[in-house]
Amino acid sequence: MRHYLLFVLASLTFFNARAQDIPTQFTLEEAIQFALENNYSAINASRDIEDAQKQKWETIATGLPQIDGNLSYTDQLKQPVSLIPGDFFPGGEPGTFVPIIFGPPRTTTATATLRQQIFDGSYIVGLQATKAFLSYSENNKEKTDQEVRKAVVESYGNVLLAMESTSILNRNIAAVEKNLFESEKLFENGLGEEENVEQLQITLANLKNALNANVRLENITVQMLNVVMGLPLEHPTEPVQKLDELVAQETAPELLNETFSLENNTDYKLVMNLNEQRYFEWKLARSRALPTLNAFVNYGYTGFGDPITVVGTDAQDFTSSVLGFDLNIPIFSSLKRSASTQRAKIALEKAKTQLEETEQMLKLQHDQAKSDYTLAIESYQTSKENLSLAERIENKNEIKYSEGIASSFELRQAQTQLYSAQSEYLRAMIDVINKKTTLENILNPY
Repeated sequence: MRHYLLFVLASLTFFNARAQDIPTQFTLEEAIQFALENNYSAINASRDIEDAQKQKWETIATGLPQIDGNLSYTDQLKQPVSLIPGDFFPGGEPGTFVPIIFGPPRTTTATATLRQQIFDGSYIVGLQATKAFLSYSENNKEKTDQEVRKAVVESYGNVLLAMESTSILNRNIAAVEKNLFESEKLFENGLGEEENVEQLQITLANLKNALNANVRLENITVQMLNVVMGLPLEHPTEPVQKLDELVAQETAPELLNETFSLENNTDYKLVMNLNEQRYFEWKLARSRALPTLNAFVNYGYTGFGDPITVVGTDAQDFTSSVLGFDLNIPIFSSLKRSASTQRAKIALEKAKTQLEETEQMLKLQHDQAKSDYTLAIESYQTSKENLSLAERIENKNEIKYSEGIASSFELRQAQTQLYSAQSEYLRAMIDVINKKTTLENILNPY
């Protein structure tokens, strides 16, 4: 029991130390790099590359020498008896049979066989296809990394959005509480209307509900970021960049002038891999009409007697060796091979058509991504100016309200307009970040 407790304590100490090694504060780029190493999908994509490398060697090894060994031992507990005609032996009587047992009761056999493939068309095609399969795994890893990068950017931005929303809501609540306090005092002294107080109470209640919902959302966005980064849900992840800093970093109009190269696009690479795969499937179908030639040589040992004492005794033992070749020539398959080859050819033509479609779709996606990113930057600049105007309008109405010039309804309209401008401004900031990531994934400049 004491040893068990020591083991548990040691394990807890190890895991606590491991948890302390993981940072809690991340910039966006640090979060991306951490996710590329620890995200669950990214880890499995790396394993797919390793698996493809092993599969490549597995294919190569089928054409290299293969050695098999076989060892058997038989002990005839009751040996079979054969009957031999009596007149076969000197002095034997015709019509009679003599029981005879052939061979010793115990036999040990050991055989080693070396096989070598000399010619097989499917093996040659398989070797060519391994390079394409490895390329597909590498491109799939690149695609996975792009998706992880995009997910981290979106999750990181959502955390900052929730945090900034909470900050804005707290400021709005503080401002409304101040107005409400002053309105209540005016109403108590008979200098204000009850409707003014009620309007502000409605505004304050709505703001507090939005704040409570946003605080819960903030916790969820942090958990989502943790999942994308490959961290436990409860890990205290904290973005160190501010939303406005990140937007300034991600506002890069020069990206719109980047030359779009299909060969750099990951989706295009994957469709090219599909075409290579279909091409080798077609070559494989054609290779089945070619003959195959294999060679083999074996060496065998057969011993009669007890296998423990047979070596080095007077027991009889023999060796044998065989050299041979296997030639298989396909002659007639009732057009089965022809149909298989034609189907592979059709699949190849479909892949070529898909490649042409992908080229056009990617060019369209690039144009759309450029347009979206341009619009996001313009909308951000416009919403920033609108926010500044809405703040000034709200501030003027607040002053008018305190001086009794503006009604509570007019103040509420100005506040509602401000809150709407704040929401649009935050959404525009997130759009700039996300649209840039979309455009980068199409250009693939990494």
